[in-house]
Amino acid sequence: MRNNLLTLSLLLFVVFLSSCNTANKNVTIREPVDTVGFAQHSWQMDSVICRIDSLYADSLKNFLVKDSVNHIDYWKTAISPHDDYSYVGYLYPAVLNNVKAKTIIFFGVAHKARLLNLENQIIFDSYTFWKEPYGNIKVSPIREEIIKKLPENIYQVNDSMQSIEHSVEAIIPFLQHNNHDVQIVSIIVPYMSFERMKVISKHLSKAINYVAEQKKWEWGKDYAFVISTDAVHYGDKDWGTSELDFYGSDTAGYKKAVKHEHEIINNSLVGKLTQEKIHKFVDFTTDKNNFKKGTWSWCGRYSVPVGLLTTLELQKLQNKELKGTLVGYANSIDHKHIKVDDIGMGVTAPANIHHWVGYAAVGYY
Repeated sequence: MRNNLLTLSLLLFVVFLSSCNTANKNVTIREPVDTVGFAQHSWQMDSVICRIDSLYADSLKNFLVKDSVNHIDYWKTAISPHDDYSYVGYLYPAVLNNVKAKTIIFFGVAHKARLLNLENQIIFDSYTFWKEPYGNIKVSPIREEIIKKLPENIYQVNDSMQSIEHSVEAIIPFLQHNNHDVQIVSIIVPYMSFERMKVISKHLSKAINYVAEQKKWEWGKDYAFVISTDAVHYGDKDWGTSELDFYGSDTAGYKKAVKHEHEIINNSLVGKLTQEKIHKFVDFTTDKNNFKKGTWSWCGRYSVPVGLLTTLELQKLQNKELKGTLVGYANSIDHKHIKVDDIGMGVTAPANIHHWVGYAAVGYY
């Protein structure tokens, strides 16, 4: 009798395991790719936020635009950096604390698009969750709803690209810190011409607007866009085969480079959002005769215009006019870094006059 009960128990256990496997066979989790520059654990993230708050209160106010967000309830679209937390520090919460929607649609950089021969299509993933410091984040079901409304020739689902790209995962923990229930849709943007960007953004904005209308969602309150980009990558050392010291790697060259950064921001990213301004950004950063070649090294020279063109098209559909405001600008050598080596984190690149990265934080409302 005991053996029969044992056999029955084992059979029931096998059935239970089988049901678990059946229930979970479609669950896929996107693992972090950068385990050095970004926080992997909740306690690391808590420490980073605390240290940013402390350093900001002490010495970083000069890097923010005064009163840039005091009168604004939330961003509909935001541009955020994605470099090491130690370097970017305060600019992350400065712009992302005003992203308050539960569902975030990301426009990320495709740093390694060349390796996978990707161009002229936006890239989705098929993961159900992303692993993040405060627990796995759910990918919003609206991803599939949006995809269903898109022409097949303007997108592809490519987990290989999404799994090796760090530009979206950098930002998520700051949003998750503020709202543990946040959900995401990750769209990676590889090489494409401005004309192709306009075509894709029209289709994408219509798809997003349709889904939002079906759910009676409000832009900014229920869903928002976050565009990921670092600004200029500058210097004459440690950039592989590229020489990015456009004005020279000395104090005079540094000052000219920062001035040029602000020229780009002021002429193409702030104030009333228009197609002409977005085109200016492309002209600032990309070769007019070869859209695969950069002329001023913002890694988001595709994610920024596609994200902003989609914003522009969506505001037309909703009869709204958005304005961009500069939250702040910094770079990896103009302020004190956040200490992270004692909490199991670090930096992924040097920061000095010969090798530095710019950061722009912009919000649209």
